[in-house]
Amino acid sequence: MNLTLKEIASIVNGKLIGQEDCVISGVGAIQDATQGSISFLGNKKYTHYLKDTKASAVFVGEDIKIEEYKDKNLIVVKDPQLAFSKMLVIIDKQRLDKIKPGISQKASIEQSVKLGKDVTIGHNAVIEDNTIIGDNTKILPNTFIGSDVVIGKNCLIYPNVTIREKTIIGDNCIFHPGVVIGGDGFGFASTGEKIPQIGHVEIGNNVEIGANTTIDRAAIGTTKIGNNTKIDNLVMIAHNVQVGDNTIIVSQVGIAGSTKIGNRVTLGGQVGIVGHITVGDNVMVGAKSGISGNVKDNQVLAGHPLQPYRKHLESQALIKKLPEMFSHIKKILKKLNIEEN
Repeated sequence: MNLTLKEIASIVNGKLIGQEDCVISGVGAIQDATQGSISFLGNKKYTHYLKDTKASAVFVGEDIKIEEYKDKNLIVVKDPQLAFSKMLVIIDKQRLDKIKPGISQKASIEQSVKLGKDVTIGHNAVIEDNTIIGDNTKILPNTFIGSDVVIGKNCLIYPNVTIREKTIIGDNCIFHPGVVIGGDGFGFASTGEKIPQIGHVEIGNNVEIGANTTIDRAAIGTTKIGNNTKIDNLVMIAHNVQVGDNTIIVSQVGIAGSTKIGNRVTLGGQVGIVGHITVGDNVMVGAKSGISGNVKDNQVLAGHPLQPYRKHLESQALIKKLPEMFSHIKKILKKLNIEEN
């Protein structure tokens, strides 16, 4: 990235105070940014860094006292973090633009595979029979794609991803390294005999899936992930789970088989969910919570057992006082000459 502050101010629709021709080539956090980089002040508790920052320019909010920073190049915007994120998009686009369309001679692609325009396939990728890959999709090295898979347009599939047979993937999806889509669900008969998993996985448009996340194929039917859903690293989604649209699933969540997750749900890190239940729309669940039964729409919950978030906080506050409370109880029992059980 090499942009003047004048160009950057135009991109973010901000007011520039300082040198228009100052060239910005990178980004950095306000406390450790270097010359040539641009930073942002998104939280007032970091204001003390603004005077000493070595950044060549800083995005600031409209409430900043500009007269106190006359020696700084500032771009005043409504949302400094959003403005800064636009710089990150530019830098990331430059990185992705270096991945040029083309098919590696070291890739293994069956003749029946149908490739769209400007597809990229990296070294040692394997693509099996009757798979369809849409325009501008990038498949990076060491990825395996099974037979009868459909992948939409403008997808980015990082190295070492496994997409098994019959998976259907929409447009504009991003899969990070180590993702496994369509592995066998955990299905065994009471005798210990494995139950074949013959279903498949469907993933909607604009879905992002983090590194080493696994989404199992259905035993029969479909495991489904809705449009615009974002899934973090190290998440486990079991067979026949249904996840709605615009849902956020944070790292280390585990969802057992045949559970239905609604639209616009947020699951904090390490939430565990039992199988065969329904979590409604617009539900937020705090980190490390356990969901063992159906959850109605429009709730904010936390804990194990699960309870409304405010009650959970009250319970946590009481837990800290338990040793003191127990000591008082012992004294009371002693006064009453009652033996402890």
